[in-house]
Amino acid sequence: MTFQLRICLSFALMGVTLTDPEHPNQVVLLDTTAVLGELGWMTYPVNGWDAITEMDEQNRPIHTFQVCHVMEPNQNNWLRSSWIARQEAQRIYVELRFTLRDCNSIPWVSGTCKETFNLHYLETDEPHSHFRPSDYAKIDTIAADESFTQTDVGERVLRLNTEVRELGPVHTKGFYLGFQDVGACIALLSVRVYYKKCPSTLRNLAAFPDTVPRVHSSALVEVRGACVLNAEERDTPRLYCSADGDWLVPLGRCVCSVGYEESDGLCLACKSGFYKAFAGNIKCSKCPPHSFSHSEASALCHCEKGYYRAGKDPPSTACTRPPSPPRNLVYIMNETALFLQWAPPSDTGGRKDVTYNVLCQRCSVEGQACQPCDSDVRFVPPATGLTRTSVAVQDFVANANYTFQIEAVNGVSGMGRTERKMANITISTVQAGPSLVAAVKKDWATQSTIALSWQEAEQPHAAILDYEIKYYEKGAGAAELLVHSH
Repeated sequence: MTFQLRICLSFALMGVTLTDPEHPNQVVLLDTTAVLGELGWMTYPVNGWDAITEMDEQNRPIHTFQVCHVMEPNQNNWLRSSWIARQEAQRIYVELRFTLRDCNSIPWVSGTCKETFNLHYLETDEPHSHFRPSDYAKIDTIAADESFTQTDVGERVLRLNTEVRELGPVHTKGFYLGFQDVGACIALLSVRVYYKKCPSTLRNLAAFPDTVPRVHSSALVEVRGACVLNAEERDTPRLYCSADGDWLVPLGRCVCSVGYEESDGLCLACKSGFYKAFAGNIKCSKCPPHSFSHSEASALCHCEKGYYRAGKDPPSTACTRPPSPPRNLVYIMNETALFLQWAPPSDTGGRKDVTYNVLCQRCSVEGQACQPCDSDVRFVPPATGLTRTSVAVQDFVANANYTFQIEAVNGVSGMGRTERKMANITISTVQAGPSLVAAVKKDWATQSTIALSWQEAEQPHAAILDYEIKYYEKGAGAAELLVHSH
């Protein structure tokens, strides 16, 4: 009867491939399905458990241990594993896959057949050859959820059971497992021993190492991450490792450094022709117009020859150049005033901050060398930083040659060695320009009338004929009082 039961167990195993899916949060200390050679396990007594090796469909060995002494009472058959090094583990998990025969399906075994077996372990620092069952501590009694019958064998139905038991904390360098049969008909198909860990991972551009949970299942292990290459911390990156090997509660983050962008959890260098000026999880940007980057990981793009970037321009601004000179410079001179007018430059250099400067030189009629205009010649508005394309000239003298130069400038004028480009005009004055009254006083005013008084102009350029008053609404401009002379 015993022999026939063992044959049935072996027949039930044929054609079964015993493989387990990968578990990234488990470190396997032993997997009998992955051992190609002999396991080297011990049986006590020697005629208790039988070791049988079958080949699966991929021609890999399947190590099984079988026992079926159900006819005799008081069975005490032991199977001891090889010594298992615990590595970093403190709490160990043992996964058993087995089949078990239903005692009711076996005739004439009433009272002697069992449907359970016992799992034990022994902690040791080193392997040894002796075996004493009394040294082993019991982990649990293992029962089958499903047991098979003779009918299942005939129909090639395998009632496979999987049970997982936990042991520990283990303090020694290693341990043995012991399997005690007390009279069951069992086939132990595989034994898988592992411990759980939180596997190394990347989160928020930070790398977290393999971490073994604490013994107490309620305690979380706080782990600080290290920023990946070419990244920097914004807040300290942290994760918490649970007892089940799961990462929980991500906190903090890293960001890619200048010149690098995030891609699949890493910081990669910006390609040639691209740049990134600030640290952060933003993508690299294409170089703005008239700029380039020939190397990788560029923080900014360099301007092409003849183009510049002003000091306050952000790196995202296109490179620009100084403007061309103003166009169509003309003057209007009447009895009282001299006005210069011009058109904006045809090329602003790509910028909108164009202003104008007026330079003045005075030459005598006799053709003597020209000199910069003295401070008596005044411009309304002032001659530098003009935003409009006209200016009034005051306090010029009669019988002189004036050369006026109008220069257009923008934010990059003066950079590099670019030549200053100006519009020029020369004017000969027959009469002097009007004088400007310096102080005007309001004497009285009504809702529709105002009375003004002033002092005569000091040192007028010619005899005063009359005065001209200009006035504006409040906020539109400043009032002027001009002296007409000849």
